[in-house]
Amino acid sequence: MRMKIWSTEHVFSYPWETVIKAAMRKYPNPMNANVVGVDVLERSLDAEGRLHSHRLLSTEWGLPGIVRAILGTNYTQTYVKEHSIVDPDEKKMELYSTNITLTNLISVDERLLYRPHPDNPEVTVLTQEAIITVKGVSLSSYLEGMMARRMSANAVKDCRSTVTTALPAYHTS
Repeated sequence: MRMKIWSTEHVFSYPWETVIKAAMRKYPNPMNANVVGVDVLERSLDAEGRLHSHRLLSTEWGLPGIVRAILGTNYTQTYVKEHSIVDPDEKKMELYSTNITLTNLISVDERLLYRPHPDNPEVTVLTQEAIITVKGVSLSSYLEGMMARRMSANAVKDCRSTVTTALPAYHTS
């Protein structure tokens, strides 16, 4: 079993509150059509006033034929469980997600952290990291690298879609 660790950082030119509202509404969207459905399973406030959300994301990856052959599956629809914690007092949103299908072949554990920029509270920093593990198949390093490249491309699309689809509605000039 091998793993690939991937990380990136993005700075939004919007305050934390605005970015968090947009991030909670970013799926589904036309700029990242891989996420085809979102179901809120549970949403609650804890004693400290933090919002906990548990969601199920339905995704369609359209894997290339060679990848399907290596994995030994034609199954391209996957499900991802997501847990987010929004702490308005600390101005921090943490989001954890992991796939719950094809786990015998591949696991992707992702963590996103949204915080105000330490030097400028009018902008928000998103730190995104993932651990990608391919299990029991040949060419696992190739598949892990391909998944990391796809995550990187989707991270850029997700940031763009957050800005273009959700944030302008909140932006005040």
